[in-house]
Amino acid sequence: MTNHGETTGSPENGDISGHGTGPRTPGGEDRAPCPQDITRTAYDSHGEGPQVTLRSPAELADALPYLLGYRPEDSIVLVALHDKDGRGRFGGRARLGIPANPDDWPAAARQLAHGLVTGSERRGARPEQMVVFLCREPVRGESGRQVKERLGPLAHTLRLECGALDIPVVEALCVSDGRFWSYCCDDEGCCPSEGTPMGLPGTSVLAAAATYAGLQVRGTLRELRARLQPWEHSAAREQEAALDAAGLALIPRILDAEGRHEVAGETLGLAERILGRLAGAPPVPGTLPADLRDDELLGHDEAAALILGLQDRTTRDRAAEWMEGDEAGPALRLWRALARRCVGAYGEHAAAPLTLAGWVAWSTGDELEAREALAMALGADPDYLFARLLHQACNEGLDPESIRRCLRSERGDRGRATPAGPAATATEPPAAEPAGPGLEAAPLPRRRRTRAPGTGGALPRRVRTEDGRPGRRVPHARTPAAGAHPAAGGADESGTRPGGARPGAGRRRGTPQPGARTGHRGGDREE
Repeated sequence: MTNHGETTGSPENGDISGHGTGPRTPGGEDRAPCPQDITRTAYDSHGEGPQVTLRSPAELADALPYLLGYRPEDSIVLVALHDKDGRGRFGGRARLGIPANPDDWPAAARQLAHGLVTGSERRGARPEQMVVFLCREPVRGESGRQVKERLGPLAHTLRLECGALDIPVVEALCVSDGRFWSYCCDDEGCCPSEGTPMGLPGTSVLAAAATYAGLQVRGTLRELRARLQPWEHSAAREQEAALDAAGLALIPRILDAEGRHEVAGETLGLAERILGRLAGAPPVPGTLPADLRDDELLGHDEAAALILGLQDRTTRDRAAEWMEGDEAGPALRLWRALARRCVGAYGEHAAAPLTLAGWVAWSTGDELEAREALAMALGADPDYLFARLLHQACNEGLDPESIRRCLRSERGDRGRATPAGPAATATEPPAAEPAGPGLEAAPLPRRRRTRAPGTGGALPRRVRTEDGRPGRRVPHARTPAAGAHPAAGGADESGTRPGGARPGAGRRRGTPQPGARTGHRGGDREE
């Protein structure tokens, strides 16, 4: 259940993780002021292992980052509890951003509760109980207690929605300003009205167990997304100019069948050289310094050529083969760096590198970054089919090994093929975008694309291959007027998008174009 908008307070990038087992809580009454004897099968979703006992709401609040793998902000979090021998065990987790408008709270609560229950049932274990967390920091001039009171109706709505599904909420906590409050307990002895201070991060028994298990809690989703978002500093203008120049140079070649194959080879060769450059760079501590170092190792012209070359789905699928072993780490760093270079009017082009980043992250076991990267890819282009299918497969807990096998097989077959084989295949573009390596396309809603009147020569045209059959949609190559950059953008994922924007590509998604009809697109649900 994902809303890909970036508006402050919107329910963006919700998560539902329904696999894995976790801490146990006792089966109990509809109201449990202080859940007692809550235990956890430590970080192992299969079999029994060392257990950690959580005996108070304070320890329950401290456990939240370890359940999600990051520290949630402005979030509603539901955690399912499954009964086992009279004790509960944590099951699925679901997160959704807190809507800014309280009128949207009932719909968000219903969506989150139903999504988590449906995902749990699909895995064969309907929750017996729920734990609710509301996480929000106070604004200027506001106290944590005021946040708790303001979110009280939301907590009540969540309890009603879970109750309507015959699943009682055994605890509901508000976490704000370094303190927590319980909505289920009014005993001043254990849950004072001024709130209970949270323990220092990393000092709890659960934190010690996580450290022993080799697990780390990341920062926030905002910090994770910052590694994938386009530049907003002065270098962004230089990168956009490089993208403009690369588009003018590459479009005529891509329009030619033989030239398109040459561009694909050049793109992959350049990517391989940069992967070697990244792999040979000395390690840098910290994510921000590491990203800045990677940016310095990638030139503007190189990034532009790669971004435009990866708009071809065949080239993109070849690049997806760098997914494991020593290739995976440098590849993920490269896809992140390219996503940061999709600046200005080229924001939609980020769908390709973001999808590749999500795929490599998922392939290497980092489901958190995979979900975020794939959600951002769909935010850049909601019709990007490869991202949609990977996003769905990742959220449903499928094993990426089936896709890896397919990509390994394609790589091996290509290595055994004669030189004429791949070239012959590349000169005839397919009429439609396939689901992606190892993925099966399901019927998915398609958004109608609309154009403003009077765009004339900016509309993409359909070209034909040498044998006269219809080819893919490509934009016209245009020479920019003096002092202006040609816009970026292009056709949908069924073809190549080397440059030339659709009218309105620079607008934020969801903003209607003049004279165009707008439609409604529902959010994607993560389960």
